[in-house]
Amino acid sequence: MADTTYRDNDYSPASLYAGLIGAVLLVAGIIGFFYSASFGSPGNVDAVLGILDVNAWHNLIHIASGVAGLLAFSAGARASRTYALVFGAIYIVVAIWGFVIGNHESILGFVPVNTEDNFLHLILGVLGLGAYAASDPEAEARATGRARTT
Repeated sequence: MADTTYRDNDYSPASLYAGLIGAVLLVAGIIGFFYSASFGSPGNVDAVLGILDVNAWHNLIHIASGVAGLLAFSAGARASRTYALVFGAIYIVVAIWGFVIGNHESILGFVPVNTEDNFLHLILGVLGLGAYAASDPEAEARATGRARTT
């Protein structure tokens, strides 16, 4: 049987999620400004690569989500697991919200979304919750030297 315990230099699924998704969201937010830097309600909306609707608010949300992921990744397994849970849940709520309001509408009146955005948010959410569930909190405690003694 394979050894599935995490060693100090291994990354948990939540750490991989926080680092990888954090980096992708940060880059996506920066690239999005080349398509639309308009603040407004929802302002001038453009589609990144002709697929995902963005404006400056949407780009800032991606940048903030990405920075939070990278900070969680650098803070360690526990922070990464929390990031995966919180942002996984948030992205699922945003996806559901987007599906409810419909294609080419805006969340809160200023964050544009389309069907493709909604599916991407759903995927990010499911991956986040999956990474959270697949990460062993006992391994996190051992890696940080706080193993339970029960």
